Amino acid sequence: MTELAEVGLGTKADDIALVLEEEIVSGEIPPGTVLRQEQLSDRFSVSRTPVREALRRLAALGLVSFVPNRGVRVRTLSRDELYEAFLVRAELESLATELAAARLTAADLSELERAEERFCLLTHDLRRRHPGDDRRGLTADWVRANHAFHDVIYRVAQSPLVERMAKSARRTFSGPAVWAPGDAEIDDLYEANDRQHRAIIQALSAGSAAGARSLARDHVLASFRLLDAILRQVGTQARPRALRRGRG
Repeated sequence: MTELAEVGLGTKADDIALVLEEEIVSGEIPPGTVLRQEQLSDRFSVSRTPVREALRRLAALGLVSFVPNRGVRVRTLSRDELYEAFLVRAELESLATELAAARLTAADLSELERAEERFCLLTHDLRRRHPGDDRRGLTADWVRANHAFHDVIYRVAQSPLVERMAKSARRTFSGPAVWAPGDAEIDDLYEANDRQHRAIIQALSAGSAAGARSLARDHVLASFRLLDAILRQVGTQARPRALRRGRG
């Protein structure tokens, strides 16, 4: 796990919140985990005051919830909530991609292509592993690489409000507890996800704002189909508890 000294400047509560957010989003801390203040205080070598403030900030982001007499728990979501988050992100992602098309420079395109190369390598690594293997660490890296690709687009779009809202929606469905691979069908969907990234790059490179916007929206919705297939294929043991109650 990331140590506090590795993050940037800011208050102790800010730093703790950033570290925990990254670990929740990447899946290092899976949904349903109880975060105990005394353990976090020991880990970060701080009093409980900044820990409590950090947890309140994570709750405001929708990443954790306070459970009476149980502490703070990393949230799990129903299928309907997940689908709604994908719908929101699809609209925001497509808007950001359209805005980026008009502002993309050659240097930006090179950065986007490097991010895609990293994502492509991790996708191939996932598909080479046996579906029954524990690939959680690899899927956490895959999630981070996916975020890095889209973060280039957000930066180029120069629309901070759209970026903040899109990332807020994105936080709700990250983590290997839900991205854990299932079988050959799932691996094919991972490969399709990679192809969609390359299509977005091609549209942006061609200066096609409308095409890039459409591809980005379709890509996010296809990502939900990937997630939904994973949840059906992996089985109840790998599913967050809230998702075991049915698909809604």
